[in-house]
Parts: sequence; structure tokens; C-alpha cells
Amino acid sequence: SSAGALGNLSRPGWDDPDRHPYAIVPRVEKVQGSMIRPLICKLDIIDETLAEVWRGGAKNCEALVLWLGQRSGDVTKVVEAYVPDYEARRDQFHVRPDSMRAIMTHLRTTRTHICAQVHSHPGQAFHSHVDDEWAIVRHQGAISLVVPNFGSGLGTAGFLDVVAAFALSATDRWEQILPDTLPAIVRIQDAEA
Repeated sequence: SSAGALGNLSRPGWDDPDRHPYAIVPRVEKVQGSMIRPLICKLDIIDETLAEVWRGGAKNCEALVLWLGQRSGDVTKVVEAYVPDYEARRDQFHVRPDSMRAIMTHLRTTRTHICAQVHSHPGQAFHSHVDDEWAIVRHQGAISLVVPNFGSGLGTAGFLDVVAAFALSATDRWEQILPDTLPAIVRIQDAEA
């Protein structure tokens, strides 16, 4: 297949022999506001996400949750914390093709789209080379949240303070969302709001 074909995307700097395969994507000064549609996320979505992260951590494995949303004006409302059928080990997760088909069927049935993916790491939260390559969300402005330490000791209240957040740029690179910018992009609300 040719460079740039789906599944074989060219990424600037990845041929650099000095780049460690698990290195984080370079930080950006700011993420372009027009690139990302802000998410409105209720506390119960965070609770459901953390429950799956903790389940994975109890098995010493990464965990995966997809946030499904519906557009509403200039924001996306996260309406479901969807846990796909996936395989995991300590340092990665994998979604099989039949599970991807099930996700697509669910999206059509619920009239939602994947607005963010959340997964855990055993230690520090960063976007690894594997995370870059195998991210499920692949559209410009897609959000990827990485939870450190399998979510150990993490509660709903401190979620945004601890996760590492990334957005997919127009050049197909995962760029870090700076911590002080994250609350404007992922807006957490009480369940009653």
C-alpha cells in the first residue's frame, strides 16, 4: 500500500532513529481552538470510565473506554461511556476487527460518534508510539485521554488534573493539550445539570 493510505499514515519525525518508540509527542504551545469541539461530560460518565479503568488495573492491564457523543451547537455532549470488547495486557490494548464492527453498529444504532478515547497506563500518562499508531479515534480534533497508574487513587474530582490529554491535529499528529487548557475542552458537569 502507498504512503498515506489508511493504516499506513506517514508521520513526520517518526523515521528519526533517535526517537524512542515510547516517547511522548512534543508539547504544543496551544491547541488550535477551531480544531477541537469542546466536550460536555457529566460526572456519571467519569465514574463509569474510572470503574472500567480500575477493573483493568485490578488485572494489571490497560483499560479502554470510548466516549460517545452527540453534537449540540458548538459542543459535543458525551452521552455514553462505551466499553468495547477488547484484549489487554499491562502495556497495551487491542480491539479486534469483529469488535470494531460491533462498535460501528452501536454508533449507527445510537446515532452517536466517538468523540474521545480514554485508556490507562501502568505508570506515567503519555501518548506512546503504540498509542499514536493504534488510536481508535482518527478524525481531526479527536481527543485521547491517558489515565496514569491504572487510575489508582484517582477520583472523579481530580480526573482532569491527572490525565494526560492529546488532540489529533490536521497533520495527523497527536499533540498534547496543555493542562491549563483542558478544562475548557472537557467541561465536566454534575449529573443534574
